[in-house]
Amino acid sequence: MFNKKTIRDIDVTGKHVLIRVDFNVPLKGGKVLDDTRIRAAMPTLEYLIKQDAKLILCSHLGRPKGKRKPEFSLAPVANYLGGLVDSPVSFVGDCLGDLAKSIAAALKSGEILLLENTRFHAGEEKNDPEMAAALASLADVFVNDAFGTAHRAHASNVGVAELLPSVAGLLLEKELIYLGETIANAEKPFIAILGGAKVSDKIGVINNLLTKTDQILIGGGMANTFFKAQGYEMADSLVEEDAVETARELLAKAREQIQLPVDVVIANSFSEQAEFKIVATGNIPAGWRILDIGPETVRAYASFIQKAKTVVWNGPMGVFEFLNFAKGTFGVAEAVANSDAISIVGGGESVAAIKKSGLADQITHISTGGGASLEMLEGKILPGVAALQEK
Repeated sequence: MFNKKTIRDIDVTGKHVLIRVDFNVPLKGGKVLDDTRIRAAMPTLEYLIKQDAKLILCSHLGRPKGKRKPEFSLAPVANYLGGLVDSPVSFVGDCLGDLAKSIAAALKSGEILLLENTRFHAGEEKNDPEMAAALASLADVFVNDAFGTAHRAHASNVGVAELLPSVAGLLLEKELIYLGETIANAEKPFIAILGGAKVSDKIGVINNLLTKTDQILIGGGMANTFFKAQGYEMADSLVEEDAVETARELLAKAREQIQLPVDVVIANSFSEQAEFKIVATGNIPAGWRILDIGPETVRAYASFIQKAKTVVWNGPMGVFEFLNFAKGTFGVAEAVANSDAISIVGGGESVAAIKKSGLADQITHISTGGGASLEMLEGKILPGVAALQEK
């Protein structure tokens, strides 16, 4: 059960509220390329503005590794945010120090201040108590609305939460309800679709989902490791050698539940222009590699998805960035979009694929967190959530 306090459970009128948002968005030439994560934070920001709170936002962007790097500045994001809200948005070039403190102190109700990238300080990823204390000193209350980093114990989400009254934002609440409660009490048939490159990233997920789902449909590079475990030659296909034994054990334990592709699309090189053909699952000829699931597999997977009441999907079915090898991922996306199931899509690449397919608005819930959604699917407690106050 979701038993954490949210912004609805506390009085924030006239208070300084520090909000950990996830504004880790792609930028190019100082322009925001995809504003999904910014828009996802809007319900929380709008609620707090209506409550006459003074909003201080903090976020990381990219991986500057504790150093100041202009290309990872959040200044363009502050600009962009200014166009989305009716409130004044200011920006300060550091998340710590006297300037941040004085600008934060001078905020009026309903105004927003965005602090510079928290990862410009090495203390962020080390959950340094001094950095946490400096951030906490800016506010009266802390709100965590950054699901995308909730699986990390950093100064701006866990450290601060230990020093201030701390509650969940509306986005964090929504993510936890979908990825926690909906999956824990999933209506059956419950189908999981798992793709992406590596089995090793998803072993915990598979083991957890085997106890809950009716079928797990496997695609992407990770399917190759399962093929290898069945003794097939994989030629130039991506195979995770260290995980072959694990794949063999998973198949021995749950062969009825784990569905593997029955046909695949193979190519003679890893490129958009490669020669390609569809072959039945089996030994792959020398010089060729698997880059997608085949049409028969899409049909088979679609028939499982059509009957489902709950579908959770993490990871693409093939190299969807190349048009010739995107049919598997888009075919599965279509089946999920057209089903009557509650559908939950998580993980950066599957989300990108759903958007590219133009079907995003037909999915029940698209998660903003990659690593965090995987850890939720493993049944883990996220440190950023554990640190918040209980109801």
